[in-house]
Amino acid sequence: MTERLDKILTHSGFGTRKDAKRILRKGLVTVNGEVVRDSDFKLDLEKDEVAVDGEILSLESEQYLMMNKPADYVCANKDGLHQTVFSLLDEAFRTPYFESRLHLVGRLDVDTEGLLLFTTDGDLTHRLISPKTSCPKKYFVRLETQVAQEARAEIEKKLAAGLEVPPEDHEKEFKALPAKIEWTQKADEVFLTITEGKYHQVKRMFAALENRVVYLKRVQIGGLALDPSLDLGEYRKLTSQELAAL
Repeated sequence: MTERLDKILTHSGFGTRKDAKRILRKGLVTVNGEVVRDSDFKLDLEKDEVAVDGEILSLESEQYLMMNKPADYVCANKDGLHQTVFSLLDEAFRTPYFESRLHLVGRLDVDTEGLLLFTTDGDLTHRLISPKTSCPKKYFVRLETQVAQEARAEIEKKLAAGLEVPPEDHEKEFKALPAKIEWTQKADEVFLTITEGKYHQVKRMFAALENRVVYLKRVQIGGLALDPSLDLGEYRKLTSQELAAL
């Protein structure tokens, strides 16, 4: 895959296109050891080596980040009431290049924690959020009321058949697609796997089951599980194996 040199520089945090051209004119940029001053120069992201003032750049055509989202952060670029998850990213990911391309794959409510994906790859995003693919999303749920052993089979049956979910706020009622519940050793803690992303869906589903969610954390999207070593607010790039799992 080829890309313009000035675009690579802005991508790598060297300011605007104008800033990149200024760096190029100074002769600070080399491609495979040779000084290049042409901003239109096309380079091969898989083969060429680019350095700025002797420092080699990491050339990646797309970015894929996993974050352990904390509560009280909104999944948006800007918000007047709360801090946004984008504010947790380093300055290197808040350049003009990334501001126009880096986006979230789905969202989490402001009070929900857990796995968030950031990427510049629009094709991957479409594949994961498209209703046609029915990508599973797994949540850890803590409930207000413990679920008795004798009530669990009926709950499993209702979820497997597709639960009727009442309206909430501006959202209409809907019939949820079949969902899977996993019981833990604690009667008020479960895992729920759904294949949709409706407004407040997990909370509304348990409300329809006459219970209330008091804590919610997404732990998996498709074959990608949240790295347990990531503290709240921390993030890292996906490995090649994790990307393949998506």
